[in-house]
Amino acid sequence: MKFTFSVIICGALAAVGFAASDQYRLDLSNSRVGELPKGWTAEKTGEGPGSVWKVVEDKSAPGGGKALAQTSAEGPRRLFNLCIAEKPRFKDLDLTVAFKSVAGVVDQGGGPIWRCRDANNYYIARMNPLEDNLRIYKVVDGKRSKVASADVTLPEGKWYTLRIVARGDRIQCFLDGKQYLDVQDTSFSDSGKIGLWTKADARTYFADLRVVGE
Repeated sequence: MKFTFSVIICGALAAVGFAASDQYRLDLSNSRVGELPKGWTAEKTGEGPGSVWKVVEDKSAPGGGKALAQTSAEGPRRLFNLCIAEKPRFKDLDLTVAFKSVAGVVDQGGGPIWRCRDANNYYIARMNPLEDNLRIYKVVDGKRSKVASADVTLPEGKWYTLRIVARGDRIQCFLDGKQYLDVQDTSFSDSGKIGLWTKADARTYFADLRVVGE
């Protein structure tokens, strides 16, 4: 893993006004298959087995031949699987990540978290192919509540890109370049960590995570 300070995505993000110098990219090229990337930690919201994250090979993964995956099929229905980056921290951000739903009977899909204080307090945006919806949630003191939802039908097993733009109390959510959600919420207003999220037995691959923010 490395921090990338470049203009690689400045053009796409200039419209939201974030500083070009405040960038982060999860680069898995030097990460070992079967291990977590340096600076990332697997955590849980809830109790039970699950939340087994590791770097896996996937030649179809955007941005290279590797992905960061939640690989356990043992997570109970109420467990949230988290993989959190220790650094950097962002308040306002423009985040993009590619994801592919690989398997899951109870749940599938997943997405990014941001303004994360700890394993029990954060925002989530996630796509679930089993439910045919894209949603923004907040987890406050370990309890999840829905902020917004949109009906979206996508087949599993393919790569898609989620984009989150969060400024102040406004959150916009895009899927493959199309905006589906635009809401306001004040639950988390301070800077926090970023990470990845799945629920229960959802085995999901993530790749090409990029963030610009402040």
